[in-house]
Amino acid sequence: MDWFDPVALQIGPIAIRWYALAYIAGFILGWRYALWLTRRTALPPDRLALDDFLTWAVVGTILGGRLGYVLFYNLDEYLADPVSIFEIWHGGMSFHGGFLGVSVAIILFARSRGFSPLLLGDVVAAAAPIGLFFGRIANFVNGELWGRVTDAPWGIVFPNGGSLPRHPSQLYEAGLEGLVLFLILLPLAASARIRSKPGIVLGAFIAWYGVSRFLVEFVREPDAQLGYLMGTDWFTRGQQLSIPMVLIGLAVVWWAARRPAMQPPAPAAAPTTSSPAA
Repeated sequence: MDWFDPVALQIGPIAIRWYALAYIAGFILGWRYALWLTRRTALPPDRLALDDFLTWAVVGTILGGRLGYVLFYNLDEYLADPVSIFEIWHGGMSFHGGFLGVSVAIILFARSRGFSPLLLGDVVAAAAPIGLFFGRIANFVNGELWGRVTDAPWGIVFPNGGSLPRHPSQLYEAGLEGLVLFLILLPLAASARIRSKPGIVLGAFIAWYGVSRFLVEFVREPDAQLGYLMGTDWFTRGQQLSIPMVLIGLAVVWWAARRPAMQPPAPAAAPTTSSPAA
């Protein structure tokens, strides 16, 4: 059968790609979900802060994700053709780079508004699996980041993956990093008691992402320019970058759980009016 067309809509010379629509859907739905979470807990950030942070999140994700891919995965090729760094519509985004970019945005934004970056980090982490889900589906539509050759009945022949069926590793990641991680974090992020200890949700996100990515890498084809880092069939760059995430995530959960609970800010006192002088 014919593969999916990566272009969702063509208007003259303007091509709207599924890859771009996936990012837009992830940001919008994640933002709406974050608003719902903050209404349940009465902790910062409030709606106004989340509205303002959305732009920061977009910039941090795109810049960090692209720079991470360039630096971690394909530096030599991009140095030979620097203009291609800006051609993000062809794919080539690194989660680990995007995570670092958003982390910097969270720290700078939260400090500028006078509240703990961990409070914002918890909300962003809870919403991030929505974007990860759509992003991995877009990878599947693009026919990129496919898995290793398999004889499993659900193996798929990808247009650029040769003639043999391969694991649809993009769909595995959409399930583990997207749906499963969302369901794990939902009861934590919606609990005022858990959210009163900033960092627990963020740490759980970091740890589970690291675990799921490490596992999927066993059936995901490594980047051709890197191959395997150990031997001929195991330990990829994705696994190398995921091990520290698991350790850091668990450490953050342990540290945050031991801290005293944070109290919601007191509501502002109603203004008083004085009686006119007799």
